[in-house]
Amino acid sequence: MRLTRRSAFGLPLAAAVASPVLATTRSAPDWERGFDNQRIADLGDGRFLNPIMAGDHPDPTILKDGADYYMTFSTFDSYPGLVIWHSRDLINWVPITAALTINIGSVWAPELAKHNGRYFLYIPTKNPTTNWVIWADDIRGPWSEPIDLKLPAHIDPGHAVGEDGSRWLFLSGGDRVRLSADGLSRIGEPEHVYDPWHYPNDWDVEGFSPEGPKVLRHQGWFYLILAVGGTAGPPTGHMVIAARSRSIHGPWENCPRNPLVRTTDLNEKWWSRGHATLVEGPAGDWWSVYHGYENGYWTLGRQTLLDPVEWTADGWFRMKGGDLSQPMPKPRGGTKVGAHGLALSDDFRELKLGSKWNFYKPAADERSRAWVEDGALVLQARGVAPSTSSPLLLIAGDQAYQFECDIEIAPGGTAGLILFYDEKLYCGLGFDETRFVTHQYGIERGRPANPYGRRMRMRVTNNRHIVSFHTSADDGRTWTRFDRGMEVSGYHHNVRGGFLMLRPGLYSAGAGEAKFRDFKFRAL
Repeated sequence: MRLTRRSAFGLPLAAAVASPVLATTRSAPDWERGFDNQRIADLGDGRFLNPIMAGDHPDPTILKDGADYYMTFSTFDSYPGLVIWHSRDLINWVPITAALTINIGSVWAPELAKHNGRYFLYIPTKNPTTNWVIWADDIRGPWSEPIDLKLPAHIDPGHAVGEDGSRWLFLSGGDRVRLSADGLSRIGEPEHVYDPWHYPNDWDVEGFSPEGPKVLRHQGWFYLILAVGGTAGPPTGHMVIAARSRSIHGPWENCPRNPLVRTTDLNEKWWSRGHATLVEGPAGDWWSVYHGYENGYWTLGRQTLLDPVEWTADGWFRMKGGDLSQPMPKPRGGTKVGAHGLALSDDFRELKLGSKWNFYKPAADERSRAWVEDGALVLQARGVAPSTSSPLLLIAGDQAYQFECDIEIAPGGTAGLILFYDEKLYCGLGFDETRFVTHQYGIERGRPANPYGRRMRMRVTNNRHIVSFHTSADDGRTWTRFDRGMEVSGYHHNVRGGFLMLRPGLYSAGAGEAKFRDFKFRAL
């Protein structure tokens, strides 16, 4: 990988800083670059290099709909949520809509399905703990209001249709529950139908945790694909297993080659790989999408990976991609629907909530806080710090990046740029009209004097977990380095919990409104 660059803003970058314990020892080629120099999987020569969705895109649920593929992910406490992405080649993905606009809780491992011409999203949440369903006749929406299935004890619903036409949600723990014919309510209570394969007792795992069930019907068999071993924790824990049955009602036999995917060496590029779905490619070959943590970069969350699948003579399947650290041939027969991803830079000519910006744990009236006017994002103040202000955040999928913005505050206001995991763990730099405020470890620390007043340009550099701040009074023509640096490799799930990522963003607290102009992002 290219470990040294000169930034887009003229700042020379030091060589990459990485932990000697976590850094991979196997070299790999670099990615191609897309919007804002962000890495993309398509190498442009008939090959691709994982991840296909960089940054926090966990628990992928994928739907093949004719020549089209649609995919969405867990979005937790970020709203608008459940952004649906579109592709026709499984490599290049374009966002088309955010299906969930009402805060119904922390969204975990949804399921996207289509039945009898209608699209469904089955959505498990925490706080409150239940399962919901929304539906649409067009994938682009409008999507319905959420319907509570009153299913509180399970996560990770996987939609299935039996040989008799019955509809089911397979659930965590080896359970299932029947759905009504229209898919909008459940019939009866969950039942236990499968005892998942168990790994040897001497393996380093987080816990048994059977989850992420996905059901595929193929050549006379129903295949049940699950994750066990825990989602994070030891990198060798999370894994993919499979079972099969001639009937949706069982009995289920475990695959003799379980586990089908598992990290076995700490030098591998991708850790904690699991939560898999099989999907047929454009030319009839088969693939699997699942998530994993990038070695040394838990801070980026769980990223979406693509693994080629081979059906074997005994009616089972295997994954062929190995540790996924090297380029592989792209799926055959696909076409691009557009340039992959989206630009994170923003001129604020329109408010791009959902596809780009998301509020963290928004209140019911949060949307009314933000609007654009005259090339500025206007964000009404809320709370006293990032922890209480419901900041606006982005998903950045690169190991190193810079972002900068012009910020103007009202009297009594405080605003700034942040790297945000959750309300208990974040860092950044803000200011009021007389003082700066530094954010570190999720608390507010030093308050040196602010010589700029109520308007300045601010820049944040996250160079492989080494964070620095710069300020400017002349629209970025000259910069002053702020005298506080940070190291953020510990801002991740295995320290804090929550299964999130460290996201760049902005906040407005105190009183009045803050105006943000000319937001520039660039991967390094």
